[in-house]
Amino acid sequence: MTYTTKQLSPETWSDFERLFARGTGWGFCACMFFQRGRHLPHADFPERETMRRKNLAEKRALVVAGLAHGILVYNDNQPVGWCQFGPPEELPLRGGGRTARRIPPTGANVRWRITCFVTAVGHRRRGVAGMALRAALSAIRERGGGLVEAYPAVPPIRADWEHGGTIALFAREGFRIVGPAYPPYVVMQRVIRPIERPHTRMTKRK
Repeated sequence: MTYTTKQLSPETWSDFERLFARGTGWGFCACMFFQRGRHLPHADFPERETMRRKNLAEKRALVVAGLAHGILVYNDNQPVGWCQFGPPEELPLRGGGRTARRIPPTGANVRWRITCFVTAVGHRRRGVAGMALRAALSAIRERGGGLVEAYPAVPPIRADWEHGGTIALFAREGFRIVGPAYPPYVVMQRVIRPIERPHTRMTKRK
């Protein structure tokens, strides 16, 4: 299969909606967990469909405001994969919830975080996550680079922790484990250098 990527934007929002459709198993989250720091309260949103609609509405508002970033992976015109990235102010991690508490606080020099992956059934183990990660790192490089942090799961990986990716996935792209593991997560980091842009030399007129 030939895969392509696009960045999340108002123009690709409908593709994000298709990927996070009802019944996918991950659609209820709409990748809002790490932006909010917790899931919506179950008492107010007892059904996953109502939760999905609320999360999608909040996510769309963030996309329009330029406050949500990610990579969509396509097979032909069908969205089949996703990777979320963003600066710490977009993805604060903390704010309550069991998952957020398991991720240790990090240094102030972290400029970017990579928190979530999605791969549609039928496209798994075909390099979709790796392509999404490389595209995310390229987008980060275009935005000035810096220290990037990720939170893959420690083996054995339960199905509900797969969203963070694997240690091997990040190791292949040059990430290294930093500090002790906080099961089910471990923290990995890599520095991305910014794109070197050619300098324009000014010449004096005679």
